[in-house]
Amino acid sequence: MHANFIDPFHARDSLLHHVDPRVKLVLAVAFILTTALLPPAAWPGYILVFALILAVAIASALGPFFAIKRAFLVLPFVLAALPVLFTTPGEPWLHVPLGRWALTATAAGLARFASIALKSWLSMQAGILLAASTPFPQLLMAMRALRVPRLLVGVFGLMWRYLFVLADEALRLMRAREARSAALAGAGGSSVLWRAKVTGYMAGSLFLRGYERSERIYDAMLARGYDGEVRTLPLPPMARSDKAALLVGLAIVGSILALEIWVG
Repeated sequence: MHANFIDPFHARDSLLHHVDPRVKLVLAVAFILTTALLPPAAWPGYILVFALILAVAIASALGPFFAIKRAFLVLPFVLAALPVLFTTPGEPWLHVPLGRWALTATAAGLARFASIALKSWLSMQAGILLAASTPFPQLLMAMRALRVPRLLVGVFGLMWRYLFVLADEALRLMRAREARSAALAGAGGSSVLWRAKVTGYMAGSLFLRGYERSERIYDAMLARGYDGEVRTLPLPPMARSDKAALLVGLAIVGSILALEIWVG
């Protein structure tokens, strides 16, 4: 196994992969903002944005269910919004007894919670498709071209690169553990306590080895003239087709938002 398994980019010869990264980044942010600004319980609007993201998934040649399945990873974090079930005023829907007290969930709270879950799920799909169709270096270049602060782009770039460093060190530790596990099998190597102890040692060793290796990498970067700025060739000017795709995409998401606000 190689540390490259954490790279979400999937190379395809698709329409979405050939779109300028600046266009994809702007449209992904616009889609997420539009989804977040939709009113609660705006079910027609949610259907429209789902149809839009499904069309983008088909255009990416990754399959219609590629982002749908992976976006379910966000649902456990949606549980943080569970209190809205009981704090939103409205018609009682469910009573949950808790000893002397009782929590009352309302229909309006249920609608708001479902809206939050759907918005999170749809927004995650946009991020997944953006990362799967655009190499991360191109995303960094697109951020720079869109005047995102250099310090923020630099933090993103170093965070991404050092993630592979940590993954590589973790894989080395796992190979070392597997190479020694046979010799330690007779010394309590099958007990849960022993495994927890080894895992704790590995976590501490990973922190120390990752820190030491990051220091060596940074010294090597300084020796090559690094001054806090990663310099790359600028992106070429956007083609007319990319500009047209940007205008059409912004018009679509803007129309969905305006329609839902007007109908609501």
